[in-house]
Amino acid sequence: MAGWERAAILVLLKESCRSQKQVREIQAQLILQKIYPNTRVAQHFIGACQSHGLLNTALVLFTTLLPHPHVYTFNTLIRVFSQSLTPHTPLFIYTHMRRYSLLPNNFTFPPLFKSLSDTRQVTQAQCVYTHVLKLGHHQDIYVRNSLLDVYASCGHFALCRQLFDEMLHRDVVSWSVLITGYNSVGGYDDALVVFEQMQYAGFVPNRVTMINALHACAHSGNVDMGAWIHGVIKREGWELDVVLGTALIDMYGKCGRVEEGLNVFRSMKEKNVFTWNTVIKGLALAKSGQEAIWWFNKMEKDGVRPDEVTLLAVLSACSHSGLVDMGREIFGLLVDGRYGCCPNVIHYACMVDVLARSGRLKEAVEFMGCMPFGPTKAMWGSLLVGSKAQGDLELGLLAAGKLIELEPDNTAYYVHLSNLYAAMGRWTDVEKVRGVMKDRQLTKDLGCSSVEVQHQRNVGELLA
Repeated sequence: MAGWERAAILVLLKESCRSQKQVREIQAQLILQKIYPNTRVAQHFIGACQSHGLLNTALVLFTTLLPHPHVYTFNTLIRVFSQSLTPHTPLFIYTHMRRYSLLPNNFTFPPLFKSLSDTRQVTQAQCVYTHVLKLGHHQDIYVRNSLLDVYASCGHFALCRQLFDEMLHRDVVSWSVLITGYNSVGGYDDALVVFEQMQYAGFVPNRVTMINALHACAHSGNVDMGAWIHGVIKREGWELDVVLGTALIDMYGKCGRVEEGLNVFRSMKEKNVFTWNTVIKGLALAKSGQEAIWWFNKMEKDGVRPDEVTLLAVLSACSHSGLVDMGREIFGLLVDGRYGCCPNVIHYACMVDVLARSGRLKEAVEFMGCMPFGPTKAMWGSLLVGSKAQGDLELGLLAAGKLIELEPDNTAYYVHLSNLYAAMGRWTDVEKVRGVMKDRQLTKDLGCSSVEVQHQRNVGELLA
């Protein structure tokens, strides 16, 4: 086909392709004129298919009709499918490449590993990595970073750490993925150690690094490090976008510095429902129920539609602050469809907690009997705590018994049941509970307390 005709097709693909019908018409011309093997035409046709929801059309075209496929075309297919709603497809495309004996290059593997990360296919990722080693791409930092992300995202942190330690060259992405990996397995203190080591090694954190470090600060209670990160953000003049600003608010909220979190919220130019939810959750944790309700009302006045998480945070605020009537009102509106969503099991559990914490145990039991599903562990746990606080030992026995039925290997429930029997003077039953624990080889766990003094964490064990 003449070059000018190919150029005309490219212009159509880039500028005039506005519907699925036009994409299919161009596809027909590509097949009739036999110009689909051209890599530039293939790239723009795949882009047009991506824009109009016809990716499978491109997949069929380039995996069935191409007699001598080019690696660039397949790399483009792998990349666009890794960003699609069917991230399992890139592995199929890669297998197809190997069937053609088409050698992948270093651009093939990062999007392929991304798709394997999204679909949690660790074993397949390790198989692909053997090809990486054979082809000599194992020192490519982008390839290794993408494999690091597979291990971190799938919770295989030992593999993630091993790969990181073997890397001769690292960049800020490598360090950020390692921090993410520690966060994913609950190693928040270790994540912050890596964050400091990264800076000692001369790497400047980017936004992703800062967000992950703030996440670690929030869950480890390290407000000093979180405040230091906030200071760096201000000093460098970074804009507090939705993600970074929300991470800061979450850190301050979980560390008990709610007012500082509110200051961050007020300084943000752009906010979304997640930002509002984080503010309300922080106030709920601080037992500032009335203020949480005030911000919830302001959220609605500002035209931000609450979602399921918002309502859960509001109910939690009512629970921690004893706002029973407000909790009933919010839950009633949720059931009536005021907020466009139906209450789920967690909302029901939170409402049980509202009633149980306030001493309305009979109402809580009646509420549980009217639910569209059976009581959960969280609900019986709320009743157990509430009954102990109110001295209702019979209800406490019922709740502890139900918890043991749900989790027969959880030692804590047997301890609660034994303590309740002891409080009632039923020593024979105490011995029976201890006998069951012995038969099931259950032992009382040691409690653990930690206190941070001058940045040194001292951990002590306490008998449960």
